[in-house]
Amino acid sequence: MTADWYVLIEEDTRTTERAEGTELKLHRWALTGTHLIGPDQAEAVAAAEDAALHHVPSLIARHARRGDEPARHALLAQDGSWIVLVRQRHRVCHIRVSTARLMHEREEKEAPPKSLKEKLRSTMEGPEPTPNPWTWPPEDKAPRP
Repeated sequence: MTADWYVLIEEDTRTTERAEGTELKLHRWALTGTHLIGPDQAEAVAAAEDAALHHVPSLIARHARRGDEPARHALLAQDGSWIVLVRQRHRVCHIRVSTARLMHEREEKEAPPKSLKEKLRSTMEGPEPTPNPWTWPPEDKAPRP
C-alpha cells in the first residue's frame, strides 16, 4: 500500500450542441487534474485549499484576458472537499477540489495476440463470452440460504 496523497480537481465541463434548431448546453463533471502531493496529508489539505482559492477552470480560462480575476465563492464541505463557484462576465463554472490517498495501483496488461488458428476459430464459433460484471459479495463469501 502506498501513502501518497493527491489533490483531485473536477470541473463542470460544458459543451453546446445544436439539435433541430435548438441550442442545448450539456453539463458533465470531469476529472481535469490529478496532482501528486506526497506522503503528508496536511500538505495535501493545504494544497487543496490553495487550488480551491486559485484554480481557474478551463471554461473561464480560455476566455480570460491578462489581469482578469474571476469572482469566486469557495465552500468547504463536511467531508473536506471544496465546492467552488467561479464567475467571469457571463460565464459560470463549478469546480470540486478534494484530497485522496492512493490505495491501489495496477499497470495495464494485454493478452497476447491471437494466432491465425485462434482468429479463424473465433470467426467460425463467434466471439468469446464477455466477463461477468462485478458483484458483491463475492460468490465464495455469499451468504448461504
